[in-house]
Amino acid sequence: MSTGRSGVRAGVTDWAIAVGVAAALLVTGLSGEHSATFLDLLGYVLLTAGGLVLAERRRAPVPVLAVTGLCAVGYQAAGFDVPAVAYLVAVYAAVRAGHRTITVAASVIMLAVLPLAALASGLHDTGEAFAQARGALELAWLIAAGAAGEALRQAERRADEAERTREETARRRADEERLHIARELHDSLTHQISIIKLQAEVAVHVARRRGEQVPETLLAIQEAGREAARELRATLEALREDDTSPPRGLDHVAELVERARSTGLDATLTIGGQRHDVPAAVDRTGYRIVQESLTNIARHAAAATASVRIDYRPDALAIRIDDDGKATPDAAPMPGVGLLGMRERVTALGGRLRAAPRGEGGFTVQAELPVDRTS
Repeated sequence: MSTGRSGVRAGVTDWAIAVGVAAALLVTGLSGEHSATFLDLLGYVLLTAGGLVLAERRRAPVPVLAVTGLCAVGYQAAGFDVPAVAYLVAVYAAVRAGHRTITVAASVIMLAVLPLAALASGLHDTGEAFAQARGALELAWLIAAGAAGEALRQAERRADEAERTREETARRRADEERLHIARELHDSLTHQISIIKLQAEVAVHVARRRGEQVPETLLAIQEAGREAARELRATLEALREDDTSPPRGLDHVAELVERARSTGLDATLTIGGQRHDVPAAVDRTGYRIVQESLTNIARHAAAATASVRIDYRPDALAIRIDDDGKATPDAAPMPGVGLLGMRERVTALGGRLRAAPRGEGGFTVQAELPVDRTS
C-alpha cells in the first residue's frame, strides 16, 4: 500500500514539474514579439509540448530527451529565443537513469544543431546565431544538469548497495544461528542416541558371549542407532558445507527395506520403469519418503506386510508405500511431524503427496515428484 501511495505522489510531482516548466516556457515565449502566424502557433505548441513531456521522464528518459531536444530546436527555428529548460531537465533525468553515453551524444548534436536552427529562424549573422544558441543552451548549465543526475544516480546506487549489504548480513546471521542450533541439536541427540546404541551393543555382546540367540529387535535397535548417528553427522556436515560423503538417496532404499525386514515386517521393494538419473533433491526426497513411511509402519501401524514401489517415469518419479496395518477408512489420520515433513518436501519440489487409509485396510503413501530431465 505504501508503495502505491509513493508512486501516486511521484506521478503528481512529475506532472507538477512538467506543467510548471511548460508554463514558464510558454510565458517566456509570449513575452516576445510574435504575430498569430502558423509558424508562431507551431512555436507555442512546441514550447508547451516540450514542457509537458517531462511528466514521462522517469518511465522513458531517452524518448523524453529526444522529444525535448526536437522541441527546443523547433521553437528556435520558429524564431522563439527561449532557453531549453525542458531539455536540461531531460538531461538530468536521463543521466540519473544511467544513459550517460546517449545523453552526451544527444547534447553534442544539440549544441551543433541549435545555431543552425537560429539561422533558419531568419538571422543572417552567424555570430548572432551562435550567441542565440549559446543563450538557449548554456554549456555550463548543461554540464551542471548532467552532473546533478550522475551524483543522484551514484547516491541511489550506494543506498541500494547498503540495503543489499544489510540483507546479506541478516541472511548470514540467520544461517549462522541455524548452524548453531544444528550443532546443539546434533550434540544433544548424538549423546542420547550413543547411549541407546551403546546399551544395544553391550546387550548383543553379552548375549553372544553367553551363547544365547540375539533377538532380532535388539539387532534392529543396534543398526537403527548406527544409522541415526550417521544421519546426524551427515546433516551437520551438509549444514557446514563441507560434506565429504554423498547424501542418502534412492540407491539406499533397498537398505531401508532390508532393515524393516529385520524387525519382522514382511517388506518388499519393486522398481518399475527404465531407471534414469533424477535431480539430487528428488533423489533425497524419495529416500526420505520411504524412510519415514517405513518408520511410521514400524511404530504405529501394527502391520505384518509392507510394499514399496518406485516407478521411474519420463517426467516424474512415483513412489507408493502400502501396509496392511490397523488403519481404516473410518478413522481420519492425525498428521504427525513426519507426515507434515514429507508433505513440505514434496510440495517444495512441485509434487503431490497423498497419505490416507486404504479401503481394504491399512495405510498408503503416494508421492509424485516431477523430474525435469532437460536441465
